[in-house]
Amino acid sequence: MCARCAVLTPVGYRCRECVRGQQAVFETTKAFDYPVAAVVAGVGTALGAALLGSLGFWGFLLAPVVGGGLGEVVRWAVGRRRSRYLARWAAVGAALGMLPLLAFPVVGLLMTLGTADAGLLGGTLLAAAFPAIYGALMISALYYRLKGIRL
Repeated sequence: MCARCAVLTPVGYRCRECVRGQQAVFETTKAFDYPVAAVVAGVGTALGAALLGSLGFWGFLLAPVVGGGLGEVVRWAVGRRRSRYLARWAAVGAALGMLPLLAFPVVGLLMTLGTADAGLLGGTLLAAAFPAIYGALMISALYYRLKGIRL
């Protein structure tokens, strides 16, 4: 093994082919697991953000917990199979699931831009910001929960 072929692992240097062979053991997902993870994460994030919206400011504290729980639901839905790309698919699905919740406040914000009432504009801006922040907190917790072992 030459210096160019050596890969540093936690147990020492190994050749690239050995590392690839070991990583293939950890890739256990099937092709349909990725869309399942995206759909489950999208629906779960939308429901979670809608429920957290009823808690107001306290929802910020619970959003990462909901995101971590959602990560476990996604893991259960794919049969606990692993892949280095599963977390990305779930995060994209969760972001797409947040779009309907963000669309209504943004449309409301655009409609109030023409008015001169600053209070109405501020309230609409907060109504648009809260679901976005809930979603960002849940998606980040979901992503890092599913990321798990670095491959």
